[in-house]
Amino acid sequence: MRTVWNICKMVPMLPIVILCVIPIALCQTSAPRVSHGIVIAVVTICLVETVVGMIRDIREGHVGLDILAVIALISTLAVREYWAAWVVVLMVYSGSAIENYAESAAKSNLSKLMEAAPTVAHIAADEAGHDWEDKTVDDVQIGDTLVVRPGETVPVDGMLLDGEATLDLSQVNGEPVPRTIYSGQKVLSGSINGDAMFRLRATEVARDSQYQRILEMVMSAQSSRPAVVKTADLLAVPFTVISLAIAGVAWFIAQTPVRFAQVLVLATPCPLLIAAPVAYLAGTGRLARNGILIKSQEILETLGRVSHVFFDKTGTLTSKQPQVIRLDRPDSTRILDKLDMSDSAIIALAGLIENYSVHILAPGIVAAGEKEYKKHPDIRREVSEVREESGQGIEGVVSGHTVRVGRFGYVMEVVDDDVVIGKVRPADPSELFDELSDDCMGTFIAIDGQIAARIVLRDLPRPNSAAALDELRRLGVKRLTMLTGDKPTAAKKIAAQVGIDDVRYELLPGEKADAVKEARKEIPNKTPWWDRLLMKYVGESMTRTVTMMVGDGVNDAPVLASADIGMAMTDGTSTAASESAQVVIMNDNIEMVPRAILVARQTKRVMLQAVFVGLGLAIVGMVCAAFNLIPAVIGAILQEGIDVVSITWALTALIDRKK
Repeated sequence: MRTVWNICKMVPMLPIVILCVIPIALCQTSAPRVSHGIVIAVVTICLVETVVGMIRDIREGHVGLDILAVIALISTLAVREYWAAWVVVLMVYSGSAIENYAESAAKSNLSKLMEAAPTVAHIAADEAGHDWEDKTVDDVQIGDTLVVRPGETVPVDGMLLDGEATLDLSQVNGEPVPRTIYSGQKVLSGSINGDAMFRLRATEVARDSQYQRILEMVMSAQSSRPAVVKTADLLAVPFTVISLAIAGVAWFIAQTPVRFAQVLVLATPCPLLIAAPVAYLAGTGRLARNGILIKSQEILETLGRVSHVFFDKTGTLTSKQPQVIRLDRPDSTRILDKLDMSDSAIIALAGLIENYSVHILAPGIVAAGEKEYKKHPDIRREVSEVREESGQGIEGVVSGHTVRVGRFGYVMEVVDDDVVIGKVRPADPSELFDELSDDCMGTFIAIDGQIAARIVLRDLPRPNSAAALDELRRLGVKRLTMLTGDKPTAAKKIAAQVGIDDVRYELLPGEKADAVKEARKEIPNKTPWWDRLLMKYVGESMTRTVTMMVGDGVNDAPVLASADIGMAMTDGTSTAASESAQVVIMNDNIEMVPRAILVARQTKRVMLQAVFVGLGLAIVGMVCAAFNLIPAVIGAILQEGIDVVSITWALTALIDRKK
């Protein structure tokens, strides 16, 4: 019922036209002039509104093709087909209602993101969170202390001031399971608070926060028009000419103007003017539902034609941060082991202190520590006296233990002399540990004056990277390339694990961009005549190599910009992704790369089906009407049915399909 009411509000003339059928029918025999007068009145109102809308569309740069409806209305009145005229009026207004409903349904996934945008922030008078005042999110300044109550949406990016908080990040990155964060960690705008109030210190103003950047991409995608839709607008012009030609020939041969009206009531450009943009809006919404945002619908058109995909290695084919693969204990002939602590406990303590570090290796150690922490109920999440020295390491008191993690020299500073065997303290890691391979990296940990271990980390492929690349090949994207600045050994090892043969290593950012630019020249494509014709209307070749670069959006800005499509993968914590890429995968899932290409192709296929089925039915109907096989009233009703079929077909672009 609410849907009906919303439609009536959007198109108020629709219920009036429907109700007019009662007096028109009752007066048809007893008072035909009254009946005809009512029809003429609604036709006049419809004509005025239609002409005004045409003028507005032309001023906005869109093709105004309601001329067919205008001529159909005038011609049906001229030949005194009053019922047909009423049906055409009904068709015009119900068409507007169907268009509004279809666009609303197509935008539903995007609209949910926009509707969930926070508008109010509770700004506290002091850091303790006392005496807060409600203001708009635009009033929040960096450094303000905000209070977020249970169930509320975080208004701006900030840093958690309380001990811990449970956040629902589904609106930010599609993550289905709530995430627990701790004091000092980043809180993303758009996150939904769990069951406990917390305080945060604003680190960004509203316009620079992550959720606002997401909304900017959503609004940009909604307002854009892909080239194929612009082409559909242009194709609607010859369709109008063909319709008028069929109607004119039918009038000339039959020698009756009725035949002209019979043909034109079946002429509908809606498959071109409505179905095409609705399909692309639906495809954009479907991508958003899968955690994929695009900056414009133009990208959706190009995405389906990708033929060569370049991948950055670190953070894209591999995990976002190096992962802990093992712990190495120091040489027992040089260091006495007085700790009596398991590898699992050491990692748990390292993870707790690294939670406060900004070092690139910290997230991997934190992730490993969280897994081991659950096995040790005796280790408390109590961290104090934290101090980090840039480029050296971090130290603090963790669950009663003095812990220091970092470079070898920095860690050895706190190692007690009585645990060192020999007169000379070790000055180099090689004196205590075996040499690491080229693809590994290490950091060291001391606990209570004892060098406990070397934590060894390595870039590991994402568990689903190989499957994602196989899916790309199944889609026909055979050319896959990995670009990295790493050494050959590490690069080739990752490439072999994920299934990539074309590996480019030891590349600087500029060299990566050059490799992508040269990709179009690898396999020269001949341009067939039909492609040259399409270029005239669409503006670019349909057969050339289309390149896509997939990276993390942080350090890949030059190479992302050099590709036809730059795609950034993020977990929602990076605002750089939305600045440097045209496509952003918000859930950090590499399987969404082939998914995005598949959705783009399916969207275009559905759009073409909706357009050609609708136009085909309209042309067949007009030919039949030209031979007097379809009366004007029936023709007007059939035209409405064609619009419904075409637009409904376009909406199927919202449906998830595997193929």
